Amino acid sequence: MTEKGKILVKFNEAFASGDVTYIADQVTDDIEWTIMGDKTLTGKAAFIDALEKMTDGTPAKSEIEQVITHGKEAAVRGAIIMESDKVRRFAFCDTYVFSGFKNPKIKQMVSFVQEVS
Repeated sequence: MTEKGKILVKFNEAFASGDVTYIADQVTDDIEWTIMGDKTLTGKAAFIDALEKMTDGTPAKSEIEQVITHGKEAAVRGAIIMESDKVRRFAFCDTYVFSGFKNPKIKQMVSFVQEVS
């Protein structure tokens, strides 16, 4: 797996576990995150605020099914499984644009998410 692919696997694992600090370290200050059908967030502060609101302490795990990287662009497909009073499964596909090739940070992210359980 490429270095960017490894970064994205860890990034998605951090999403599932609610590790906002790790996630924030992987994005640029001017990150743009589009959650299709919902909203677009611009800037690290708005990004972190949204992450903190999503993190409710519910145990979750990620299942990465596919990682594709090419140059400064990438995509990850998989699922997030949340276990509280019932199991909820969310299928996702995220596309990414990195800031560059050396010490890459995520500068753009587009998320497609659908609950499937």
